Amino acid sequence: MNVADLLADAISRPTAAITRALEGLSAEQLNAHPAGHDNSIAWLVWHIGREIDVQVEHLGGQEVWKTQGFRERFNLGEIGDSVGYGHSSEEACSLVIEDKELLVEYVKAAEAAYVDYVSSLSPEDLDEVIDTRWDPPVTRGTRLVSMIDDAAQHAGQVAYAAGQL
Repeated sequence: MNVADLLADAISRPTAAITRALEGLSAEQLNAHPAGHDNSIAWLVWHIGREIDVQVEHLGGQEVWKTQGFRERFNLGEIGDSVGYGHSSEEACSLVIEDKELLVEYVKAAEAAYVDYVSSLSPEDLDEVIDTRWDPPVTRGTRLVSMIDDAAQHAGQVAYAAGQL
């Protein structure tokens, strides 16, 4: 297995987990705020897609939110263009998405953009330092792995919250 295949397999795992977790959830459950938390299940799934999508675009890939019409289909306005980091309680709670199929479709499209991007890279590309603001500086490969880690953590939150409902 080459590195691109390994990363492609790893990025598919959170998507598979959220797809299973959303089965049988109503729109009301999707937008509930378990234990009064600001982030609903819908917010978490949307955030998984956005964090992958925006970071792939920053690395040089395509942002599917805009290029594949998800911005219009979600119809969330400016809040939808964000990634969710630093959302106030009001902002997080204002994000309401009733279509779980659309959420999964978006995450799958972001995942596909990630896989397309990764498959275009050479091993040397993975070693390139892309962010010197951190110690140690962040390489392209490290960023790609951190995207998987973030998605997996949020997918776990989705599964846990859905299981509580």
